[in-house]
Amino acid sequence: MIFGKNKADFWLVAGLGNPGLQYEKTRHNAGFMAADRIAEKYGVQFNKRKFDAVYGEFKIGENRVLLMKPQTYMNNSGSAVSGLVNFYKIPTDRIIIMFDDISLDVGKIRMRRKGSHGGHNGIKDIIELLGTDEIMRIKIGVGERQNRDYDLKDWVLGKIPSEQMSELDKALDKAAQAAKEIITGGIDSAMNKYNN
Repeated sequence: MIFGKNKADFWLVAGLGNPGLQYEKTRHNAGFMAADRIAEKYGVQFNKRKFDAVYGEFKIGENRVLLMKPQTYMNNSGSAVSGLVNFYKIPTDRIIIMFDDISLDVGKIRMRRKGSHGGHNGIKDIIELLGTDEIMRIKIGVGERQNRDYDLKDWVLGKIPSEQMSELDKALDKAAQAAKEIITGGIDSAMNKYNN
């Protein structure tokens, strides 16, 4: 079979974030960073542009994968994700979303097979536009505000402190490994190995 001919064969791995230099290395861009880590490991180039997303194609074993970063800004991630899902006819059990989670300490990741958006506007938009919350996700810990009076938007759009980058780096590696394990071994296996 010619690579890329049968659209139904694809997996989709989407890392969420905000495009633009001013958002690089911010907490809200942990999903973009995880997508970049996967791209580094597999030599993926984000050389395709469609539905307000940049993405590339690669293989994990015999599995064909689209790796994408929406360019819509976080709160409108659903239009980019649903656009590619509908175009490539990707079933919901082959969608993996990677994104930041303030309820997890920096360096931690957690996977879920489905569930509510938990207050994350990017996931909320994806759930609304796909019409289901049965979407696998890899949550990447960016840490909670020490002071709850601190504005949440300012927190997630703040840069990750340099002293936390080594822990985040470990989480990005784990997220990349977890995505591979979901695709090759299933979500249960990935959760057993990498949920912490």
